[in-house]
Amino acid sequence: MPERSDTPAAPQGSLADRAVDLGLRGLIGSVMALPYDRRVAAMGTLTRNVLGPLAGYRRRALANLARIHADWPEDRRRAVTREVLDNVGRTLIENYSWREFGDRLATVTPTGGGLPHLAEARAQGRPVIFVTGHFGNHEAPRQVLTRLGYRIGGLYREMDNALVNAHYAATMAEVSGPIFPKGRRGTLGFVRHIAGGGMATILFDLHAYDGVAIPFLGRPAMTATTAADLALRYDALLLPYWGIRQPDGLGFEIALEDPIVHGTPIAMMEEATRRLEARVNAHPGQWFWVHRRWKRIRT
Repeated sequence: MPERSDTPAAPQGSLADRAVDLGLRGLIGSVMALPYDRRVAAMGTLTRNVLGPLAGYRRRALANLARIHADWPEDRRRAVTREVLDNVGRTLIENYSWREFGDRLATVTPTGGGLPHLAEARAQGRPVIFVTGHFGNHEAPRQVLTRLGYRIGGLYREMDNALVNAHYAATMAEVSGPIFPKGRRGTLGFVRHIAGGGMATILFDLHAYDGVAIPFLGRPAMTATTAADLALRYDALLLPYWGIRQPDGLGFEIALEDPIVHGTPIAMMEEATRRLEARVNAHPGQWFWVHRRWKRIRT
């Protein structure tokens, strides 16, 4: 289970939550019985053709793509949506299969200008905050860096269904360092981890009611400045990294970009957003267009 500052009571959940959890556990258990390569492909196909449409993800992805890429032909938006749902399914089952996922990544060597900066930070005991998004598989870089001896925690947003969240969060905690749910207690634990010279990951591409409006793919999106705020407070390296899925659907390129230069929190998160935009524009089918990223901004 995730490392926490205390031991919370086991989640109970509503009847609907329990039904969803049982169904998901049954589905994952069935798919997990397959050999790894077939398992990942099967979950991609199931999510693309069945789970995504049932959950409303296909509709939401199409709406988001129409909002951002109104100039694209409808056929292209539908093709990208199929890629998105396939990637969502593959990512889910890869993370539940974290041991075999790690084995699959065992020969991957990370690349990018951030590597020497990361090594220097470790040698100096300087904290590192990795920033990434729901792109490709965001757990792939942590898997690879863990193999290289780095211990990386994370700050994550809990799912609405506490029962599902409990076992999904456990898969993240098994990989490397401690993970902390957003919220008062979790954030305090995360802050202590960073203040002590730790390394951790923040996914910054979800709607944040208490964030600031930063243009993302041409539209303002409420973005949390947490990563930049903590990097400034604790002189942490702010380092974007990405797990880019390869054409075979199973392999990954792990890219560590040059660190984001310290400045104002807004300027730093604008730069992080630009880095993510470049990845999404290069591989639009790998970003999770299923999220409500452009919710109405409160005035």
